[in-house]
Amino acid sequence: MDRPRRAALDVLTAVRVDDAYANLVLPQVLRKHRLEGRDAALATELASGAIRMHGLYDPVIDACLTKPRLQPEVRDVLRLGVHQLLSMRVPDHAAISTSVDLVRASVGQGPAGLVNAVLRKVSREDLDAWVAAVAPERTRDLRGHLAVAQSHPRWVVDALAAALGADDGLEELLAADNAAPRVTLVARPGLADVTELEAAGGTRTSRSPYGVVLDGGDPAAIPAVAEGRAGVQDEGSQLVALAMTDAPIEGRDERWLDLCAGPGGKAALLASLAAQRGAVLVANERQPHRAALVASAMRSVPARAVRVVAGDGVRPAWVPGTFDRVLVDAPCSGLGALRRRPESRWRRTPEDLDVLVTLQRALLDAAVESVRPGGVVVYATCSPVLAETTGVVEAVLAGRDDTVEVDRFQLWPHRDGTDAMFAARLRRRALV
Repeated sequence: MDRPRRAALDVLTAVRVDDAYANLVLPQVLRKHRLEGRDAALATELASGAIRMHGLYDPVIDACLTKPRLQPEVRDVLRLGVHQLLSMRVPDHAAISTSVDLVRASVGQGPAGLVNAVLRKVSREDLDAWVAAVAPERTRDLRGHLAVAQSHPRWVVDALAAALGADDGLEELLAADNAAPRVTLVARPGLADVTELEAAGGTRTSRSPYGVVLDGGDPAAIPAVAEGRAGVQDEGSQLVALAMTDAPIEGRDERWLDLCAGPGGKAALLASLAAQRGAVLVANERQPHRAALVASAMRSVPARAVRVVAGDGVRPAWVPGTFDRVLVDAPCSGLGALRRRPESRWRRTPEDLDVLVTLQRALLDAAVESVRPGGVVVYATCSPVLAETTGVVEAVLAGRDDTVEVDRFQLWPHRDGTDAMFAARLRRRALV
């Protein structure tokens, strides 16, 4: 049995059947099949690519069928086969024969002939030819064409175009969502130095002073990461945390709050900076199991600098005006991190935004209540969707006369090489 392809199929099955997240289930599957190095990389590319691109691969598969219905297990095998044929440097005969073997082992002999026939038809044309065959014509419906060609739901394409402000750059953004992201590490200040991570094979990032791009290998094998002195964290997430800590502030600067701290990456960076500056970070997370993840992320941070609590950020237990700096990294659609979460584009719906936006507004309002006059609040999302970003900020500010926006930024994968993080800095007016 071809272990990398079997592992990739296991990931697709877990995502489809159990609503698993590919990036979380993949390490478990790799360990189960005892895959390392090139075999692990192959399994990762197969699984992530097949999940990410099935918005294109499914129409290609359907165009090669005489009967429209397929067993879900068979479609998963075909998606893996099509990914190898159209998007990888796997020889056609190897992609087809291994897929036939895989369906025999996982489903049975029955669909082996169908898999063979479909993949042979797919192999007769290249990627560009298939896009031309199954996608709307580019000149008549650009966004519809890109939705299929770049494998994004149409509503997501429309939302991203609105956030960009035009269709210019849209294709580059969607293509960036489909590119495998680089592994970026953060050296937590006072606990690790970027030179230590550079010595492990990394290259400094251009904007975060604590960021290092790992050129290859397993991050967990780096001692600083294994010990919690460093962590895996996108440069955009690092910049969001620094937007809070670097904001000018007058008066007391010793009580910090991360209102939605799980799973703990930003909180660990904030806490390490707090330790250096004599401040204490309260890392709040609503769900106890996620609060436990936050505590684990803090294992190397001086205990004096952090307090992890489990509580509802919308109805906080602390007295209003307690904190000098507050970060609210709100739950969101995650449409800014599609390159890291290949299945998320297929799980979100426009209706999800209504629920999320209501929660985001409540959390930001609670954050403003939690900060003292003269203090700073940073509102952030891993989504560029206007309803979740500027829409939330403007709605909350419209209902308050004690808070002003200082500045904001929006990062993009195709322009900045980061997740599409949004952050707005607000200041609560000092009492006169």
